This record gives sequence, C-alpha cells and structure tokens, in this order.
Amino acid sequence: IAALFSKNVAKGVSFSNPQAPWSLFSSVNDNLFLFYRQSQEKIVTTPLYVHSFSAVTPTRIADAENFCRQYPNVSDLCTTADKLRYYRYKKSLPQREIADYAGISRSTYIHFEDPKHDYYPIDILTRIAQILGVEITDLLDEYNQFLYDGQGRQLRAVRKQLHLTQSAFGKLNNVSENTVKRWENESIRMTKPLWLRVFAHCGQQK
Repeated sequence: IAALFSKNVAKGVSFSNPQAPWSLFSSVNDNLFLFYRQSQEKIVTTPLYVHSFSAVTPTRIADAENFCRQYPNVSDLCTTADKLRYYRYKKSLPQREIADYAGISRSTYIHFEDPKHDYYPIDILTRIAQILGVEITDLLDEYNQFLYDGQGRQLRAVRKQLHLTQSAFGKLNNVSENTVKRWENESIRMTKPLWLRVFAHCGQQK
C-alpha cells in the first residue's frame, strides 16, 4: 500500500474533498510528504507520513511460539544466535527490519541467528541491541563476551599468572610467539577454536 501510494504521490496526484483539493507540495522522502491547498485566500499545508508494516506469516508466528515455549527464559540460552532470536521474537520484529537498522544485508543477519555462527562485530551488535531495546552484554555468549572485555588484557593476565613468556605460552597452545604478541596487542582476533584451546590448557575462562 505504501509503495503504491508513494508512486501516485510522486506523480503529483491531488487528493480532493468537497471543500478544497490537496496537492503535493514536496516529497521529503519515500514516506513523508507535504501537501497544500488554498482556503479562504490562505495557503494551508499539512504533512502526511505513510506507515508500512511487514506482514507476519503464520509460519513466523508458529516458529516464534515454539521457540519461546522451548526457552521461556533467556538465561536458558548460551549462544548469541539464540539470544538474538529470543529478543527479536519478544519485540515481534522481522529479520529484514533488524538488518536494515544495523546496516547489514538480511542474508548476513540470517547467519547471525545460525547457532554455528560464532563471531559478531561489536559495532553491528551494538546497533542490533539498540533496536531490540537491550544492553549489548545481554546478547553476548562467553566467547564474544571475552572479545568485548578485551582479549589482550585477559590473555596477558592468564599468561603472567602461569609465569610464562609469550614464546612459552605460544608453544603451550601450538601457536607462534608472534601470534601471542598480536593477540595481546589485539591486532588480530583470537578465533573461537583457539580460545577454547587456550583456556582449556589454562584450566579456566578468563
């Protein structure tokens, strides 16, 4: 409806009533228009905003109901992917709307809700948290929380607690000394498999 209306307005269609016709004065964007009409030797203007709503299919509703029934509490969820789905269902938002707000493609966001997906850029996740109305930390799993809290500081603390040089720490975890240096100065991101390996060797998380 919104698209059809916008197309007609762009052509300069007038909307009439028994008293005086409204004519398009300007189009601010695809949804906001300014109309005018002459009334008793005066020019009267009025804005018109066209709202559009995404249709929610029965399949989407069923998926949301099943998910929320299976996980009534967000504390039951361990992955960022499932937390994204949980809060999106609570807000009744389609994937397209969140993707547009976050500045990413819908296909990218779909991958974000895949449990196999393990890394989420903080800047994008921050925007997603805004539209979902939650804190970014509410969306983080343990690995992404580790990155958010600063991997370099945490790795240095663990290495020093073990009384290991960067070279020895690297050998313990089957990586080079240079890799450890770059982890600690955060010039490269520690991948999730390496994060699991490192902290398994250390016998702790953080």
